[in-house]
Amino acid sequence: MNIVLAPDSFKGSLTAPQAAQSMKKAIKDLNENYEVIMKPMADGGEGTLETLLTATNGKKIPITCTGALGDSIETFYAIKDETTAIIEGATIAGLLQVPLHQRNPRHTTTFGIGEVMQDALTQGCTSFIIGIGGSATNDGGLGMLQALGMQAYDENGEKLGPFGRDVLNIHKVDLQNMDPRLKQVTIQIANDVDNPLCGEHGATYIYGPQKGMTEHQLPQYDNALDYFGTLMEETLQKNFKHFPGAGAAGGLGFAFLMLGAELTPGARVVAEAIELEQTIKLANIVITGEGQTDEQTIEYGKTADFVGKLAQKHQVPTLLISGSLQGDMDRVRERFAGCFSTVTAALTLEECMEQADILLYEQTKNVLHSIKSICNC
Repeated sequence: MNIVLAPDSFKGSLTAPQAAQSMKKAIKDLNENYEVIMKPMADGGEGTLETLLTATNGKKIPITCTGALGDSIETFYAIKDETTAIIEGATIAGLLQVPLHQRNPRHTTTFGIGEVMQDALTQGCTSFIIGIGGSATNDGGLGMLQALGMQAYDENGEKLGPFGRDVLNIHKVDLQNMDPRLKQVTIQIANDVDNPLCGEHGATYIYGPQKGMTEHQLPQYDNALDYFGTLMEETLQKNFKHFPGAGAAGGLGFAFLMLGAELTPGARVVAEAIELEQTIKLANIVITGEGQTDEQTIEYGKTADFVGKLAQKHQVPTLLISGSLQGDMDRVRERFAGCFSTVTAALTLEECMEQADILLYEQTKNVLHSIKSICNC
């Protein structure tokens, strides 16, 4: 039997590679003769870089840059094929970098992402794959653009800083000193949402609260991003404020669009890089998974849904093993041959997360044992 494992991360407990490894161990312990191929997935957010680094045999590049809160951090990016940089925004300006009590987009920045891009340009990179999900920011890409040479000023002509709070005071932008090397590169953005920059479905109103924004701040920042977006559009004679994905990562998607980037669903970017579809074609069963599954997995085309669609295309049954199953499961079952939760006993959330590895191992073993008994394979 040929089994392909393509789980997403189990947020807060297992990375996608760790989840795949746990599943593989369970299957091999059940029958060591099964062929198991691990293809851990990601959607442009946390874990994207690790997944692509593993899949492409890229070279890890350590770097010191500006973190989400403006402090200096140690992180890394990757270079594959000598000229393609792979960058994960979540490792630079990610929400998980910011302690819960410090979460407030007023104090966060995307400046470090621009710094890492500068370093990659100096390394000779001419193409970029950048995952931007999981950010702690709502600066419209102001910080990133400043790191690449843009200058921003308030109504008194005073130069502004790179933080979310500075977006509130933007009156003028100057792009004359942007790094000229940017004109010679291609940028592919691995994007996990399709929101516009501003409005009721934009970056601020939809994602601001989970990043620590108060109800009072919401209209202020939405208006500020709208004004900043208009300034950029008038300067570059481009119109991207309402483009799907412009609101990703607190408006970072919009800034990249203004640089000529292509926004692509993150799961598709990763799947293409790891040649997932070619592998699924030869499979008997595909197993995917995620931390929590409900009808939104299908409605918003999350990573598990993307994997399920690929498998359906080639008539390969897909099993979903999730940390928890909630909501309208009838909708979810339309995509998967079977849906299973790793939690089979009364446990607290903390216990579930602490025991995520063993719970996933045991449920994978249970599910495959049933299939083995039914199919006699």
